[in-house]
Amino acid sequence: MKKNLVGYIALASLSALLLVGSAMAGSSASKDSASKNSVSKDIVDTAVAAGSFNTLVAAVKAAGLVDTLKGDGPFTVFAPTDDAFAKLPAGTVEGLLKDPKQLAAILTYHVVAGKKVAADVVAAKSLSTVQGQDLSIDTSSGVRVNGATVTTADIMTSNGVIHVIDTVLIPQS
Repeated sequence: MKKNLVGYIALASLSALLLVGSAMAGSSASKDSASKNSVSKDIVDTAVAAGSFNTLVAAVKAAGLVDTLKGDGPFTVFAPTDDAFAKLPAGTVEGLLKDPKQLAAILTYHVVAGKKVAADVVAAKSLSTVQGQDLSIDTSSGVRVNGATVTTADIMTSNGVIHVIDTVLIPQS
């Protein structure tokens, strides 16, 4: 019974995330393949247009990753919001902006090769990042990636998908 309840909660959380993500992406929850292919903005342009990823976009620029994330992909990005970056200790973002190599390692830890929509994420126990380490997926209480909560899922872009998270992910040293 407990296992069924956990599965139901995870499914309900996924459904809610899909609906929110679809609304944020400006489309209905029942997208057909034609509408998925007509998305015109890439990951970077979608993040800029959203207005809540200013720190992430600045970091992507500072790390020299703009061309990569505007490339063909496809990519899955677990995108921390400006509020997520604000939770970091004072001076952390400024320090990272001065260290492009470390910044690139942290940012690529948020990127998975391929297009992993919410159903793929929820079905996985872990996902390998472009940085090289794995992200753990926990669906016992909503959808969490290495402890960060996915607040909006399935924002479709021309070269992948964005899932919004509430915490900056830091790779293990």
